[in-house]
Amino acid sequence: MRRERSLELIDAQSGGDVSRVVTAGIEPLPGISVLEKARFLEREGDGLRRLLLSEPYGDPAMSVDLLVEPGHPEAQAGYIIMEAMGYPLYSGSNTLCVATVLLESGMLPMADGPQQLVLESPAGLARITAVTADGRVESVTTQGEPAYVAERGLSVDVPEYGPVGFDLVWSGAYYAMIDAAAHGFALTADEQIALSAFGDAFVRTARPGLRQEHPSLGDLGPLPFVHVMGPVEVTADGRRVSRSATYVHPGVICRSPTGTGTSARLALLAGQGEIGPGDTLETVSPRGNRFIGTLGEVAQVGPFPAWHSRITGSARLMARSRLTVDLDDPLVDASDLEALLSG
Repeated sequence: MRRERSLELIDAQSGGDVSRVVTAGIEPLPGISVLEKARFLEREGDGLRRLLLSEPYGDPAMSVDLLVEPGHPEAQAGYIIMEAMGYPLYSGSNTLCVATVLLESGMLPMADGPQQLVLESPAGLARITAVTADGRVESVTTQGEPAYVAERGLSVDVPEYGPVGFDLVWSGAYYAMIDAAAHGFALTADEQIALSAFGDAFVRTARPGLRQEHPSLGDLGPLPFVHVMGPVEVTADGRRVSRSATYVHPGVICRSPTGTGTSARLALLAGQGEIGPGDTLETVSPRGNRFIGTLGEVAQVGPFPAWHSRITGSARLMARSRLTVDLDDPLVDASDLEALLSG
């Protein structure tokens, strides 16, 4: 008898980054909070991430979001984020995609006009305003947990690149924030291979001894992200705009400017006194895709001054599919999949 299982998927993209939202086919995970469920999946069921982000079933440049029952009474749904680097606790582009999928698929009711949602990520609650019209989500604004600057003025000597200075910021994961001009980057599309090589060399060199702890979330694992920052320019109509590139280890340059990268940049600028609550920054990826970040109120995370922020963008549904998983296929690592996939 063939051992086959199926997964229901809805693929969406935000700023060009693809999120594969798993809507059915997975057994309920143990744990109350989404963080507990994510830790279980990482520990006992990582085959799902590897399956959906690897050939022939997927691609490491994608993300996967597994819908789960929320633990927080305010939340209408929960989601676990999986990427090439592992299990980020929060992601702006993934949140935009999940909110859009939930509304446009009918899993959550949708009415024209602004609509408030609360979703539970592993990092905590994401408070969302979705603007909808004619059955489509036109834009999503999400506010996750506050970001903070963990360490400033760090430096590491990277082979073939020399000394690289950076700041370490948490915004759903730890980011190394690096000045683009200091290393000759203009952050254009033709630099993506060079940016990936730079990011890979930097992360491999910088990881040992680098902070991994969050005051309330505990051990976050080794550094996963690099955000290479262009200068902040002010347009004729007063908007702040900055080119940026987010590297995800190993080997991925995001197509979007990333929501968490934008939040990290806002926290860095706020900590330097360059912006205040209500100020905005439009970030532009090497491929020209854009998110708008708005600095929110001041907060506190353990000993760190922190800042809330809101990220605005849009997502589009791309495909609805049923994926057949043959557990006897030699290209499928079934060791921790069989118990996870529902019959």
